[in-house]
Amino acid sequence: MAFADTGIAGLFGGRKAEVQDAAIAAAALRSDRFRQEREGDWQRLEAIVRRMEAGRMGKVPDEDLLALPVLYRTVASSLSVARETSLDAATLAYLEALVQRAWFLVYGPRTGFAAWLRRFLGGGWSAAVRAIWFDLLIALAVMVAGTVVGWLLVSSDPDWYFSLVPSQFADARVPGASHEALKATLFHQPGEHQEDALSVFAAYLFSNNAQVSILAFALGFAFGIPSLLLLVQNTGTLGAMLWLYHGQGLTLDFVGWLSVHGTTELFAILLAGASGLHVGRSIAFPGAKGTMQSIREAGQRAATVMTGVVLMLVVAAMLEGFARQLINNTEGRLTVGLSMLAIWLAYFFTFRRDPKVTA
Repeated sequence: MAFADTGIAGLFGGRKAEVQDAAIAAAALRSDRFRQEREGDWQRLEAIVRRMEAGRMGKVPDEDLLALPVLYRTVASSLSVARETSLDAATLAYLEALVQRAWFLVYGPRTGFAAWLRRFLGGGWSAAVRAIWFDLLIALAVMVAGTVVGWLLVSSDPDWYFSLVPSQFADARVPGASHEALKATLFHQPGEHQEDALSVFAAYLFSNNAQVSILAFALGFAFGIPSLLLLVQNTGTLGAMLWLYHGQGLTLDFVGWLSVHGTTELFAILLAGASGLHVGRSIAFPGAKGTMQSIREAGQRAATVMTGVVLMLVVAAMLEGFARQLINNTEGRLTVGLSMLAIWLAYFFTFRRDPKVTA
Protein backbone atom coordinates (compact mmCIF):
# COMPACT_ATOMS: atom_id res chain seq x y z
CA MET A 1 0.00 0.00 0.00
CA ALA A 2 2.87 2.32 0.81
CA PHE A 3 4.39 1.60 -2.56
CA ALA A 4 1.08 2.47 -4.22
CA ASP A 5 0.87 5.79 -2.39
CA THR A 6 4.40 6.64 -3.34
CA GLY A 7 3.72 5.85 -6.96
CA ILE A 8 0.58 7.99 -7.02
CA ALA A 9 2.40 10.92 -5.37
CA GLY A 10 5.20 10.59 -7.85
CA LEU A 11 2.73 10.51 -10.70
CA PHE A 12 0.95 13.68 -9.56
CA GLY A 13 4.23 15.39 -8.72
CA GLY A 14 5.52 14.65 -12.18
CA ARG A 15 2.39 16.03 -13.79
CA LYS A 16 2.58 19.17 -11.62
CA ALA A 17 6.14 19.76 -12.68
CA GLU A 18 5.17 19.27 -16.30
CA VAL A 19 2.34 21.79 -15.91
CA GLN A 20 4.70 24.33 -14.32
CA ASP A 21 7.26 23.84 -17.06
CA ALA A 22 4.56 24.28 -19.70
CA ALA A 23 3.32 27.47 -18.01
CA ILE A 24 6.84 28.87 -17.88
CA ALA A 25 7.42 28.00 -21.51
CA ALA A 26 4.10 29.59 -22.50
CA ALA A 27 4.94 32.74 -20.54
CA ALA A 28 8.35 32.94 -22.16
CA LEU A 29 6.81 32.43 -25.58
CA ARG A 30 4.21 35.09 -24.87
CA SER A 31 6.92 37.48 -23.66
CA ASP A 32 9.02 36.82 -26.76
CA ARG A 33 6.08 37.41 -29.07
CA PHE A 34 5.14 40.56 -27.17
CA ARG A 35 8.68 41.88 -27.48
CA GLN A 36 9.02 40.96 -31.16
CA GLU A 37 5.79 42.70 -32.08
CA ARG A 38 6.74 45.96 -30.36
CA GLU A 39 10.50 45.96 -30.06
CA GLY A 40 10.95 48.16 -33.13
CA ASP A 41 9.10 51.05 -31.48
CA TRP A 42 11.00 50.55 -28.25
CA GLN A 43 14.37 50.65 -29.96
CA ARG A 44 13.44 53.71 -32.01
CA LEU A 45 12.29 55.58 -28.90
CA GLU A 46 15.40 54.56 -27.00
CA ALA A 47 17.63 55.82 -29.81
CA ILE A 48 15.84 59.20 -29.86
CA VAL A 49 16.00 59.50 -26.08
CA ARG A 50 19.68 58.62 -26.00
CA ARG A 51 20.55 61.27 -28.59
CA MET A 52 18.50 63.96 -26.85
CA GLU A 53 19.96 63.11 -23.45
CA ALA A 54 23.44 63.41 -24.95
CA GLY A 55 22.60 66.89 -26.22
CA ARG A 56 22.75 65.91 -29.88
CA MET A 57 19.47 67.51 -30.87
CA GLY A 58 20.83 68.47 -34.26
CA LYS A 59 21.34 64.79 -35.13
CA VAL A 60 17.73 63.87 -34.40
CA PRO A 61 15.70 63.90 -37.66
CA ASP A 62 12.58 66.02 -37.74
CA GLU A 63 10.39 62.96 -38.29
CA ASP A 64 11.77 61.42 -35.10
CA LEU A 65 11.05 64.59 -33.12
CA LEU A 66 7.50 64.62 -34.44
CA ALA A 67 7.13 60.92 -33.65
CA LEU A 68 8.47 61.27 -30.09
CA PRO A 69 5.09 61.89 -28.34
CA VAL A 70 3.44 59.05 -30.30
CA LEU A 71 6.27 56.65 -29.53
CA TYR A 72 6.15 57.62 -25.86
CA ARG A 73 2.44 56.82 -25.64
CA THR A 74 2.98 53.54 -27.53
CA VAL A 75 5.70 52.39 -25.15
CA ALA A 76 3.67 53.54 -22.13
CA SER A 77 0.82 51.40 -23.44
CA SER A 78 3.19 48.46 -23.83
CA LEU A 79 4.26 48.92 -20.21
CA SER A 80 0.66 48.88 -19.06
CA VAL A 81 -0.04 45.65 -20.97
CA ALA A 82 3.18 44.09 -19.67
CA ARG A 83 2.15 44.79 -16.08
CA GLU A 84 -1.34 43.37 -16.55
CA THR A 85 -0.14 40.17 -18.23
CA SER A 86 2.75 39.66 -15.79
CA LEU A 87 5.51 39.47 -18.37
CA ASP A 88 9.09 38.76 -17.37
CA ALA A 89 10.77 41.08 -14.91
CA ALA A 90 13.51 42.08 -17.35
CA THR A 91 10.99 43.39 -19.91
CA LEU A 92 9.10 45.29 -17.22
CA ALA A 93 12.28 46.91 -15.86
CA TYR A 94 13.38 47.91 -19.36
CA LEU A 95 10.04 49.47 -20.25
CA GLU A 96 9.72 51.31 -16.93
CA ALA A 97 13.14 52.87 -17.33
CA LEU A 98 12.50 53.83 -20.95
CA VAL A 99 9.10 55.39 -20.19
CA GLN A 100 10.55 57.39 -17.31
CA ARG A 101 13.39 58.75 -19.47
CA ALA A 102 11.02 59.62 -22.31
CA TRP A 103 8.55 61.34 -19.97
CA PHE A 104 11.12 63.95 -18.98
CA LEU A 105 11.77 64.73 -22.64
CA VAL A 106 8.09 64.94 -23.60
CA TYR A 107 6.56 66.60 -20.54
CA GLY A 108 9.43 67.59 -18.27
CA PRO A 109 10.96 71.08 -17.98
CA ARG A 110 13.17 71.91 -20.94
CA THR A 111 14.98 74.96 -19.61
CA GLY A 112 16.56 76.01 -16.35
CA PHE A 113 15.53 78.99 -14.29
CA ALA A 114 18.07 81.33 -15.88
CA ALA A 115 16.90 80.45 -19.39
CA TRP A 116 13.26 80.80 -18.35
CA LEU A 117 13.94 84.21 -16.80
CA ARG A 118 15.68 85.43 -19.94
CA ARG A 119 12.76 84.26 -22.03
CA PHE A 120 10.23 85.79 -19.62
CA LEU A 121 11.88 89.21 -19.39
CA GLY A 122 13.04 89.05 -23.01
CA GLY A 123 9.52 89.33 -24.39
CA GLY A 124 7.25 86.75 -22.79
CA TRP A 125 5.87 89.06 -20.13
CA SER A 126 5.39 92.06 -22.40
CA ALA A 127 3.73 89.92 -25.07
CA ALA A 128 1.26 88.55 -22.52
CA VAL A 129 0.43 92.08 -21.34
CA ARG A 130 -0.20 93.27 -24.88
CA ALA A 131 -2.43 90.25 -25.49
CA ILE A 132 -4.87 91.45 -22.81
CA TRP A 133 -4.95 95.06 -24.03
CA PHE A 134 -8.75 95.19 -24.14
CA ASP A 135 -9.01 94.11 -20.51
CA LEU A 136 -6.34 96.67 -19.60
CA LEU A 137 -8.43 99.46 -21.09
CA ILE A 138 -11.49 98.33 -19.15
CA ALA A 139 -9.54 98.01 -15.89
CA LEU A 140 -7.94 101.43 -16.41
CA ALA A 141 -11.33 103.04 -17.01
CA VAL A 142 -12.68 101.40 -13.85
CA MET A 143 -9.72 102.62 -11.78
CA VAL A 144 -10.13 106.18 -13.04
CA ALA A 145 -13.86 105.98 -12.35
CA GLY A 146 -13.18 104.69 -8.83
CA THR A 147 -10.86 107.61 -8.12
CA VAL A 148 -13.45 110.09 -9.38
CA VAL A 149 -16.20 108.44 -7.35
CA GLY A 150 -14.08 108.58 -4.19
CA TRP A 151 -13.40 112.27 -4.76
CA LEU A 152 -17.05 113.10 -5.44
CA LEU A 153 -18.31 111.18 -2.42
CA VAL A 154 -16.09 112.96 0.10
CA SER A 155 -16.58 116.34 -1.56
CA SER A 156 -20.35 115.98 -1.22
CA ASP A 157 -20.17 114.61 2.33
CA PRO A 158 -16.84 114.57 4.24
CA ASP A 159 -18.14 111.77 6.44
CA TRP A 160 -17.54 109.43 3.49
CA TYR A 161 -13.83 110.01 4.08
CA PHE A 162 -13.87 107.87 7.20
CA SER A 163 -15.59 105.05 5.30
CA LEU A 164 -13.07 105.09 2.46
CA VAL A 165 -9.82 105.73 4.35
CA PRO A 166 -8.66 103.23 7.00
CA SER A 167 -9.25 104.50 10.53
CA GLN A 168 -5.67 103.81 11.66
CA PHE A 169 -4.51 106.71 9.47
CA ALA A 170 -7.06 109.22 10.69
CA ASP A 171 -4.43 111.19 12.63
CA ALA A 172 -3.55 114.44 10.91
CA ARG A 173 -4.95 113.19 7.60
CA VAL A 174 -8.59 114.07 8.24
CA PRO A 175 -11.00 116.61 6.75
CA GLY A 176 -10.37 120.03 8.27
CA ALA A 177 -6.64 119.45 8.85
CA SER A 178 -4.45 122.49 8.29
CA HIS A 179 -2.00 122.97 5.44
CA GLU A 180 0.95 122.63 7.79
CA ALA A 181 -0.36 119.46 9.40
CA LEU A 182 -0.92 117.73 6.06
CA LYS A 183 2.40 118.91 4.68
CA ALA A 184 4.15 117.47 7.69
CA THR A 185 2.81 114.04 6.77
CA LEU A 186 4.55 114.26 3.39
CA PHE A 187 7.94 115.71 4.27
CA HIS A 188 10.17 114.91 7.22
CA GLN A 189 12.09 117.80 8.73
CA PRO A 190 15.60 117.61 10.19
CA GLY A 191 15.40 116.66 13.83
CA GLU A 192 11.83 115.42 13.54
CA HIS A 193 10.63 111.84 13.43
CA GLN A 194 8.11 111.81 10.61
CA GLU A 195 9.85 108.85 8.99
CA ASP A 196 8.09 106.36 11.21
CA ALA A 197 4.60 107.63 10.41
CA LEU A 198 5.39 107.81 6.71
CA SER A 199 6.85 104.33 6.73
CA VAL A 200 3.79 102.89 8.45
CA PHE A 201 1.45 104.52 5.96
CA ALA A 202 3.53 103.47 2.95
CA ALA A 203 3.83 99.93 4.31
CA TYR A 204 0.06 99.81 4.63
CA LEU A 205 -0.33 100.99 1.03
CA PHE A 206 2.06 98.31 -0.22
CA SER A 207 0.41 95.54 1.82
CA ASN A 208 -3.05 96.65 0.76
CA ASN A 209 -2.09 96.93 -2.90
CA ALA A 210 -0.46 93.48 -2.85
CA GLN A 211 -3.62 91.96 -1.39
CA VAL A 212 -5.79 93.77 -3.92
CA SER A 213 -3.59 92.53 -6.78
CA ILE A 214 -3.81 88.91 -5.69
CA LEU A 215 -7.55 89.04 -5.01
CA ALA A 216 -8.30 90.88 -8.24
CA PHE A 217 -6.70 88.02 -10.15
CA ALA A 218 -7.97 85.17 -7.99
CA LEU A 219 -11.61 86.32 -8.13
CA GLY A 220 -11.59 86.76 -11.88
CA PHE A 221 -13.32 83.41 -12.35
CA ALA A 222 -16.61 85.04 -11.28
CA PHE A 223 -16.88 86.68 -14.73
CA GLY A 224 -14.40 89.39 -13.64
CA ILE A 225 -17.01 91.31 -11.62
CA PRO A 226 -15.27 91.01 -8.20
CA SER A 227 -12.01 92.10 -9.82
CA LEU A 228 -13.60 95.31 -11.07
CA LEU A 229 -15.25 95.98 -7.71
CA LEU A 230 -11.90 95.64 -5.95
CA LEU A 231 -10.37 98.16 -8.33
CA VAL A 232 -13.18 100.61 -7.58
CA GLN A 233 -12.80 100.17 -3.83
CA ASN A 234 -9.03 100.58 -3.89
CA THR A 235 -8.99 103.67 -6.07
CA GLY A 236 -11.91 105.16 -4.12
CA THR A 237 -9.49 105.49 -1.20
CA LEU A 238 -7.02 107.21 -3.51
CA GLY A 239 -9.69 109.66 -4.65
CA ALA A 240 -10.57 110.52 -1.05
CA MET A 241 -6.91 111.19 -0.21
CA LEU A 242 -6.46 113.32 -3.30
CA TRP A 243 -9.49 115.40 -2.30
CA LEU A 244 -8.07 115.92 1.19
CA TYR A 245 -4.66 117.16 0.05
CA HIS A 246 -6.14 119.15 -2.82
CA GLY A 247 -8.19 121.13 -0.34
CA GLN A 248 -4.99 122.46 1.19
CA GLY A 249 -3.14 123.05 -2.07
CA LEU A 250 -0.92 119.97 -1.69
CA THR A 251 -2.12 117.94 -4.65
CA LEU A 252 1.20 117.89 -6.48
CA ASP A 253 3.13 117.18 -3.30
CA PHE A 254 0.87 114.25 -2.46
CA VAL A 255 1.11 112.88 -6.00
CA GLY A 256 4.89 113.19 -5.83
CA TRP A 257 5.05 111.41 -2.48
CA LEU A 258 2.85 108.60 -3.77
CA SER A 259 4.42 108.32 -7.22
CA VAL A 260 7.83 107.10 -6.05
CA HIS A 261 6.46 103.60 -5.57
CA GLY A 262 2.83 104.26 -6.48
CA THR A 263 3.30 104.27 -10.24
CA THR A 264 4.70 100.76 -10.03
CA GLU A 265 2.16 99.53 -7.46
CA LEU A 266 -0.86 100.99 -9.24
CA PHE A 267 0.40 99.60 -12.55
CA ALA A 268 0.70 96.19 -10.88
CA ILE A 269 -2.89 96.48 -9.62
CA LEU A 270 -4.01 97.45 -13.11
CA LEU A 271 -2.35 94.36 -14.60
CA ALA A 272 -3.77 92.09 -11.89
CA GLY A 273 -7.29 93.43 -12.37
CA ALA A 274 -6.99 93.08 -16.14
CA SER A 275 -5.73 89.50 -15.73
CA GLY A 276 -8.70 88.59 -13.56
CA LEU A 277 -11.06 90.23 -16.01
CA HIS A 278 -9.40 88.41 -18.91
CA VAL A 279 -10.07 85.05 -17.28
CA GLY A 280 -13.63 86.08 -16.42
CA ARG A 281 -14.33 87.18 -19.99
CA SER A 282 -13.03 83.86 -21.32
CA ILE A 283 -15.59 82.09 -19.14
CA ALA A 284 -18.48 84.37 -20.02
CA PHE A 285 -17.64 84.72 -23.71
CA PRO A 286 -15.55 81.70 -24.83
CA GLY A 287 -16.23 82.30 -28.54
CA ALA A 288 -15.75 79.67 -31.22
CA LYS A 289 -12.84 77.98 -29.42
CA GLY A 290 -15.05 76.47 -26.74
CA THR A 291 -15.11 77.17 -23.02
CA MET A 292 -12.28 74.88 -21.88
CA GLN A 293 -9.81 75.91 -24.56
CA SER A 294 -10.65 79.59 -24.08
CA ILE A 295 -10.15 79.32 -20.31
CA ARG A 296 -6.89 77.42 -20.75
CA GLU A 297 -5.40 80.00 -23.12
CA ALA A 298 -6.63 82.94 -21.02
CA GLY A 299 -5.27 81.31 -17.88
CA GLN A 300 -1.83 80.89 -19.43
CA ARG A 301 -1.68 84.54 -20.45
CA ALA A 302 -3.02 85.76 -17.11
CA ALA A 303 -0.57 83.58 -15.16
CA THR A 304 2.33 85.04 -17.14
CA VAL A 305 1.14 88.57 -16.41
CA MET A 306 0.68 87.79 -12.71
CA THR A 307 4.21 86.41 -12.47
CA GLY A 308 5.38 89.83 -13.58
CA VAL A 309 3.00 91.54 -11.15
CA VAL A 310 4.84 89.83 -8.29
CA LEU A 311 8.11 91.20 -9.67
CA MET A 312 6.61 94.69 -9.90
CA LEU A 313 5.46 94.55 -6.29
CA VAL A 314 8.97 93.59 -5.20
CA VAL A 315 10.36 96.56 -7.15
CA ALA A 316 7.74 98.83 -5.56
CA ALA A 317 8.73 97.62 -2.09
CA MET A 318 12.36 98.47 -2.78
CA LEU A 319 11.41 101.92 -4.05
CA GLU A 320 9.24 102.51 -1.00
CA GLY A 321 11.94 101.32 1.36
CA PHE A 322 14.80 103.35 -0.11
CA ALA A 323 13.97 105.97 -2.73
CA ARG A 324 10.97 107.47 -0.95
CA GLN A 325 12.92 107.72 2.32
CA LEU A 326 15.96 109.30 0.73
CA ILE A 327 14.19 111.85 -1.48
CA ASN A 328 12.53 114.64 0.50
CA ASN A 329 11.33 116.94 -2.25
CA THR A 330 8.44 116.79 -4.70
CA GLU A 331 10.54 117.31 -7.82
CA GLY A 332 12.82 114.38 -7.07
CA ARG A 333 9.91 112.12 -6.15
CA LEU A 334 8.06 112.97 -9.35
CA THR A 335 11.20 112.31 -11.37
CA VAL A 336 11.55 108.83 -9.91
CA GLY A 337 7.85 108.02 -10.18
CA LEU A 338 7.41 109.25 -13.75
CA SER A 339 10.65 107.59 -14.82
CA MET A 340 9.41 104.25 -13.51
CA LEU A 341 6.10 104.74 -15.30
CA ALA A 342 7.92 105.50 -18.55
CA ILE A 343 10.08 102.39 -18.14
CA TRP A 344 7.05 100.15 -17.63
CA LEU A 345 5.17 101.65 -20.56
CA ALA A 346 8.19 101.34 -22.84
CA TYR A 347 8.79 97.73 -21.84
CA PHE A 348 5.18 96.61 -22.21
CA PHE A 349 4.18 98.45 -25.35
CA THR A 350 7.32 99.13 -27.38
CA PHE A 351 9.42 96.04 -26.62
CA ARG A 352 8.33 93.74 -29.43
CA ARG A 353 10.80 90.87 -29.32
CA ASP A 354 9.06 87.57 -30.11
CA PRO A 355 9.58 85.19 -27.17
CA LYS A 356 7.78 82.31 -28.92
CA VAL A 357 5.21 82.03 -26.16
CA THR A 358 1.45 81.76 -26.26
CA ALA A 359 0.01 85.23 -26.35
